[in-house]
Amino acid sequence: MTTQMILALLVLIIMIALIMFDVLPFGAPPILACLLLVVTGLSTVPEAFAGFANSSVIMIATFMVVLAGVQKTRLMDKVKETLIALVNKGGYKSYALLVIVVMLGASLVGGGNTGYYVLILSLISTIPYTKKMPTSKLMMPLGFATNHPLIPLNVALYYGVVSSVLETAGYLEKVSMAKFAVVNFVMAIAFLIWCLVSYKLLPDHPIAAAEEDAAAKIDKTKAVGMPAWKEKLTVVLFAVSVVGMMMMNTLGNMAYAIPGLAAMILLLTKVVDFKEFRENMFAPVILMMAGVIGVADALANSGFTAMIGEAIAGTLGASVPAVLIIFLFALLTSTCATFTGSNMGSVYIFAPIAIAACMSLGLNPTAAAAAVVVSGWQGGYMPIDGMPAMIMGMGKYKLPEFWKFTVPMYLIRIIALSVAAAVIFPM
Repeated sequence: MTTQMILALLVLIIMIALIMFDVLPFGAPPILACLLLVVTGLSTVPEAFAGFANSSVIMIATFMVVLAGVQKTRLMDKVKETLIALVNKGGYKSYALLVIVVMLGASLVGGGNTGYYVLILSLISTIPYTKKMPTSKLMMPLGFATNHPLIPLNVALYYGVVSSVLETAGYLEKVSMAKFAVVNFVMAIAFLIWCLVSYKLLPDHPIAAAEEDAAAKIDKTKAVGMPAWKEKLTVVLFAVSVVGMMMMNTLGNMAYAIPGLAAMILLLTKVVDFKEFRENMFAPVILMMAGVIGVADALANSGFTAMIGEAIAGTLGASVPAVLIIFLFALLTSTCATFTGSNMGSVYIFAPIAIAACMSLGLNPTAAAAAVVVSGWQGGYMPIDGMPAMIMGMGKYKLPEFWKFTVPMYLIRIIALSVAAAVIFPM
């Protein structure tokens, strides 16, 4: 390992330790890590703090302002009351139904859609605490459910990446999209089973600032005093922001700016004041998301990820079972994506290595390519990427509580993904 690799890894370990032991307030450890990158010479100031100019971070930060505005409307009161009614209807059954509904919603918008997961997490955060179904039992399952379409219709992005990496490696045989969708379906079912099994393991604590009875919380948060035209404007801007984020692949850069423009209109019309604007746009969860990007870039630029991949590829032999090869590369890809925050980057580093390893062993590389590509978005057991960071922050989880759900979830998904890929695309 080079000195740069060691230093980058050390900064990452320091950041994780500070998060784990609550040494600094949530959101502060990544900022310290960015400063350490500059002091150690691993990054320049613009490189270390690149996350604060990151398109996705800016989009989510400004959308938080829009959410602050929409939570003042009577529409949000109705949504809250509906969710609360479902929660109060009957703990476990309502919990299972909510997970399935969110997964079905992901089928329409695509798994891992930024607008969708931010919307779901924000709605959960508005539900008052109740012993019948604590919101801390909902935030993790429903948050991660947004990444698992129960009916995998929108697999075009992942499918395109699989085809691309196979063609680049010189493997020109066509991959069946229907079979690829089945691989995703098996993984989604495995995730659903884990959610249903893990209900009793999930922590029970309020995620709101104060513990209040549900009825009192509803009364306190009901919209008062906002003119009808402001409510309508706020709801329209909220809808436009969500649709804009969900159409990111179509709209391009414009999608990143739409929530910001909506937030500015809410500020101009005094739906939110500047204090609310500032506190939501620079919330601790946003600082966390922005700060980890510089650390991710430094770790990737040091060559650490590539070195690990090459070392594993070199140790594989013909006697290793095909499904184990798939599992190892899926594990490696997802772990590196988790720690570096670069999903696509990790896929494009390890997918070619996995394909080359399979071809050199005389194996069909399709299963490995499919599993490695999908695994790039299946980490989440560390809160150092967008959605996991938001889930941990908004759910007010301690890191051990977070790991109790996410580590088994991660392993179950990767195992299901690897086995499904090996069975559906025989090697």
